[in-house]
This record gives sequence, C-alpha cells and structure tokens, in this order.
Amino acid sequence: MSILIKGGRVIDPAQGIDEVLDVLIEDGKIAKIDKGLKGKGEAIDAAGMIVTPGLIDIHVHLRDPGYEYKEDIVSGTRSAAAGGFTSVACMPNTNPVTDSKSVVDYIVGKAAREGFVNVFPVGSITKGLKGETLSEIGELKESGCPAVTDDGRPVVSGELMRRALEYARPFGVTVISHAEELSLVGEGVMNDGFVATELGLKGIPWVAEDACVARDVMLAEYTGARLHIAHVSTRGAVEIVRQAKARGVRVTCEATPHHFTLTDEAVRGYNTNAKMNPPLRGADDVAAVRAGLADGTIDAIATDHAPHHIDEKNVEFNIALNGIVGLETALPLALRLVEDGVLSLNDLVARFTVGPARAIDIPRGTLKDGVPADVTVINPNLEWTVEPQKLQSKSKNTPFGGWKMKGAAIYTIVGGKVVWRRES
Repeated sequence: MSILIKGGRVIDPAQGIDEVLDVLIEDGKIAKIDKGLKGKGEAIDAAGMIVTPGLIDIHVHLRDPGYEYKEDIVSGTRSAAAGGFTSVACMPNTNPVTDSKSVVDYIVGKAAREGFVNVFPVGSITKGLKGETLSEIGELKESGCPAVTDDGRPVVSGELMRRALEYARPFGVTVISHAEELSLVGEGVMNDGFVATELGLKGIPWVAEDACVARDVMLAEYTGARLHIAHVSTRGAVEIVRQAKARGVRVTCEATPHHFTLTDEAVRGYNTNAKMNPPLRGADDVAAVRAGLADGTIDAIATDHAPHHIDEKNVEFNIALNGIVGLETALPLALRLVEDGVLSLNDLVARFTVGPARAIDIPRGTLKDGVPADVTVINPNLEWTVEPQKLQSKSKNTPFGGWKMKGAAIYTIVGGKVVWRRES
C-alpha cells in the first residue's frame, strides 16, 4: 500500500528537517522525503498543512484492564488518534496492576488486535503499587515495558526508590517519578494559595512536589540511572530539573497542557473538572512551566489523560477523583504556545515527538527513511469548539468544554494506515 503526502511543511526535529516536501509511504514504512515525488496509491494534499512524525504521548491512562467503564484500549487509542497521537505509553494503575508479564501481554495483545495506535505499556515500580516490594523490572522490560512508575502514588521509601533506579539501570528502563511528599499533601485537594483559602478548601503546597523531585533527582545522580519526572507543575520542580541537567544528571521531565494553560482560578465554582494531581497552580508556576518548555528543561508535552465516569466527578469537590481527559485537546492548546511566542513550531513538534521518544527510549518520533510510517498531518488554522459529548473518549471530564480551539490533526497515520481522518 502506498500513500503520498504532497506539499506539506514537513517538520522532523530529529533530522533537522523543516521544509515544504512530499512524503512517500510504501509498505507501512517511510520510503522517501523529497520534492516532486510520485506515488501510485492514495494521495493526500497537504498544502498549507504541517506534516510531522506521529505525535507521542508518554503519559496516558487507558484504564484497561479493570476500569473499562471509564475507558478501554479501543476507545482510548481512538481518542489518541483523533488528537493526532500515533503512540501512547499507558500507566500501570489498572486492575490488576501492570506488574507482571501476563498483564503486559494482555495490553500488548489487545492493542495489536483492536487498538488504533501503538501502545507501550509502562510497568509498576512496586508490586500492586503498594510501595513495598519491587516488581520484576527485567521481566517487565522483556515483556515490552520501556519504563516503570507507580504513577498516581509516589514511592514513599527513598531506599526503595534507590533500589528501583539501581535495578532499572542495566535493563535500560526509565524510572518515572510521580513526585509527591504525602506528609505535606495531607488532606489537600487543590493548590495551597489565595483561591483555596477563599473557597475554604485544604491546600497542597508547592513544597510537596519540590521535595520529592529533589530527592529523586539526587537518587538518579547517585545511581546514574535514567529518571523521568511526570507532570511537573511548580516553579521549583522546573528549576531543580534545570540545575540537574546542567550537572549531567540523566533526568528528563514532562508538562501537561492543563499545567501550562490553566491556573488554580479554574477551580472557582468548585469545578471538579479542574481537580487533578498535581493540582493546578498559580500564575508564577504556569509561567515557569512555559519557560521550562521554551529553554528545553522540559523535554515532552504529555497529557496525563485520565478518564473518569461522570458519577466520579459530579460530586463534592473534596471527594471527586483527580484528572481530566486530554488527548483530543492537547495539540491546539500546545499550538497556543507558538502563537504566544513561547515556542517555535519546530520546538513544539520536538516536545511531541523526539523528546518523549528519547525520554522512555522507544523507536518512534522521526520520519527517517525505513522507519514505521507514523505520521500526523496538522491543519494549524482549523477552528473548532470543544464539545465534550463529541469526544472519542468514553469519558467527558474536561475543563475545556466550550473553548474555541485552533489547530487539529486531520490525518493520523500509523504504520502506513490512515487511522483517523477529520471530516470537519
């Protein structure tokens, strides 16, 4: 099967390409990128469009197995395709937990049979996410896990986190830190600050995140292992990673669109769709996250796509579950960074492609000849409105309902096959 993508602005930061070119796909792989190419199969007119390596999201909750009423591999990967993502890494807080070969095999098998995009399972650091005993990290790696994390929970014991880093290193596994000092979080449900005080809600101070980021960065420095900090949200966390990179520590990090777009003001009205972990922070923190994206401290944009049933959100703020869906709104929200002059378009594409690919060492994120043809075609000028009920995800818990967006993926191609085509 052949697909020829004609006349788009091809941006591939991994190869230093940013030029109007054609992309020829043959037999599921990138055959050639050049001008004036001809093909015998389907032709896509990409004039005025942006053509990139398939977007990658390394922080997604597919809820499968165990919580399929919120999301499953089919609906989650369809949502990813609609957002322009061709690869996702799914978190291990499933039921059963992704801490064994059997669960990994289930995810990999179902994704291969029924999924729309590539799925890379992330295993748990500890068995059952209990923070007591290390999972079989070598077995998880062999089964297909490029990384491990106890996402949703921190590894409370510094000694256990040290051992996880030491065991992961020889296997080439990235350890992903959910950085949170629980004794400082306490019963907090949103960012500690003026808004929390005014609403009468218990706050979570920035130091709860910073203290754990600092600990894990020092442990990575001590062990020489690869560490990735999930969803950085504070000025201090960004600065800790920035300084660690300057010292040569093997650390990467990610930021979510909601953390560089919204502040804790979004919680007003006790809006449970603005409740997440880490919480939405203040304006200074948002500015720091944007600065970290701009200077390369933050390597990747990741959604932390966290679908929940309406009954789990339509409750009092204190007991509502944390998280929002994000796969279908990430790209236009990120394009606002370009419009605001925070990032160049080339740098933005890097945060969605080569950056996340390198963070967890997966063979994706480029349009190099001979690689699997994962391609996203983006219309940067397409205007649309977020209508939660029309999202492809099973769950509709988004704070962006009714927002006017600009930019969307109009073609998502995985392994040379068009898996998403936007009609309007």
